Amino acid sequence: MYTHTYLFRISSVTALMASCLCSLPVGAQVDVGLTPMKVEIPAVAGKSFSGSLTLTNAGSTVARFRVEMVDFYVDESTTPQFVSHVPDEAPYSCRSWLSANPMELEVGPKSQAPVRYTVRIPANAAESSYHCALGFRTIPKADDLSGTAMRTAVRLMTVLYPTVGKPPVLGVIKDLKLEQVTAPSGSTWRAVVVMENSGLMLYRPVGELSVVDASGRVIEKQKVPSFPVLPKRLQRIQVPITNHLAPGAYTLRASIEVGAEVQQASVAVTAEAAAQPPGQ
Repeated sequence: MYTHTYLFRISSVTALMASCLCSLPVGAQVDVGLTPMKVEIPAVAGKSFSGSLTLTNAGSTVARFRVEMVDFYVDESTTPQFVSHVPDEAPYSCRSWLSANPMELEVGPKSQAPVRYTVRIPANAAESSYHCALGFRTIPKADDLSGTAMRTAVRLMTVLYPTVGKPPVLGVIKDLKLEQVTAPSGSTWRAVVVMENSGLMLYRPVGELSVVDASGRVIEKQKVPSFPVLPKRLQRIQVPITNHLAPGAYTLRASIEVGAEVQQASVAVTAEAAAQPPGQ
């Protein structure tokens, strides 16, 4: 294991899932799940890989699902995004390689159902990690369409990561900074670690971030969320700071494992007094 140290002299103030798409009618219950939510695939160019996912309906009524193949990425707020087609992800997307059977299904109450999927790797696929997702969206049954009551739509996602060959992990801490977050309830602070991936293999940073005051005392230490840093990009990773930061000078220190190396960075920052709302 190697240790690389990056020193940034900067003074500035400046990471699966189900989503409810609408509200429930009174008395309705939706209790569905999907496993696994992440699949790592040792892929070979020109070969296919097949597997199975399990949909679970723990509710008291039949759940009907429609399957979708989508692109996947992590945005600047470290939020996973699932979109039908993202042109910028095309060089690393496995969406067009993916198929599933069945494409629509019903799962009875208190029961499970398998869904088979296949990833067909093109013969000319370059050595790289790739990413895409299988989505399962609940859809209403025919007898649910009558009336005006609101229905709940739930979207469940499994992310797939096929990797062709053994591309090296090439990642460094590119930047480290302090940002003020203003909300109606008051201002808070967060640290932002910017990770660079200059290679073709995704990685998940693992490490810690510390906040040190002017006397050298560590006033907070947080785990860095281990979100995937996908190929050929800069990824912001937000680390909320729970302690109050009085105006003054601080140091942010990060120690993050990337592949077989430990990246370290230290940056001087300034926390300034929060701006007062107009009229105060």
